[in-house]
Amino acid sequence: MNRINESIPLEFILLGFSDQPWLEFPLFVVFFISYIVTIFGNLTIILVSRLDSRLHTPMYFFLTNLSLLDLCYTTSTVPQMLVNLYSTRKVISYGGCVAQLFMFLALGATECVLLAIMSFDRFVAVCRPLHYSIIMHQRFCLLLAGASWITGFSNSVWLSTLTLQLPLCGPYVLNHFLCEVPALLKLSCVDTRANEAELFFVSVLFHLVPLTLIFISYAFIAQSVLRIQSAEGRQKAFGTCGSHLIVVSLFYGTAISMYLQAPSPNSKDWGKMVSLFYGIIAPMLNPLIYTLRNKEVKEAFKRLVARVFSIKK
Repeated sequence: MNRINESIPLEFILLGFSDQPWLEFPLFVVFFISYIVTIFGNLTIILVSRLDSRLHTPMYFFLTNLSLLDLCYTTSTVPQMLVNLYSTRKVISYGGCVAQLFMFLALGATECVLLAIMSFDRFVAVCRPLHYSIIMHQRFCLLLAGASWITGFSNSVWLSTLTLQLPLCGPYVLNHFLCEVPALLKLSCVDTRANEAELFFVSVLFHLVPLTLIFISYAFIAQSVLRIQSAEGRQKAFGTCGSHLIVVSLFYGTAISMYLQAPSPNSKDWGKMVSLFYGIIAPMLNPLIYTLRNKEVKEAFKRLVARVFSIKK
């Protein structure tokens, strides 16, 4: 019993970028601004999609889920990161670390599944336009969105339990700025090869399988678009898919390089940089990509602003 109690620390030290202290203030400013932009951008998409009846379609329903996910994702990591960058004592409590680990795993896996579902929605819209409203009815969309969240959180329960039941040896120092599975495994007192194999399996399952389904969907979409005779029709079809493809590239590119990369002497610093992009920059860029490239969202935002000013008058 004493051995178990000794293996559960009260807190962890997060090294983050403490080996380069001159970076901490600039990073604090960049992360703070990024966080504000992320909150504003994703809240705007959620409000516009819910308040404008013209956007009550499956595409914007899934986009709302993505924005909510990105809000939760950044909120589970960035505030603690800002505190540690500003403070000289860079620690996180054991409970805080567990919560951060759980949310990071759950929301990351959910986004993997959700992006695949969004590609299926675009496939039906482009390749089966006459049957779109029949296939993508409200109940089916709710089931798909619910399945993505349940799958992501179920994965997190499994991986978090496997990781947290390992006995840990001090000093409890994580060479990272957040609590992630690879960083925690390095503190274990026992052989972690089985856990590393399970992490690799889950990474393949939640990254490569959905990505393969996305490639298949877009192969059919490209085939259908090339059959469209008018240039305007082709441009409109590609336009509805372009934003999603950019988001998929950003998310899966960084995720795969973070979890499926081969170990190397520079992998620690590379992992930190990729995690920053994966957890901060991508959620900030997602609403910008969807609003700047989407005429419907921009028009809906203008209508919402006009409505707000008309109420004030």
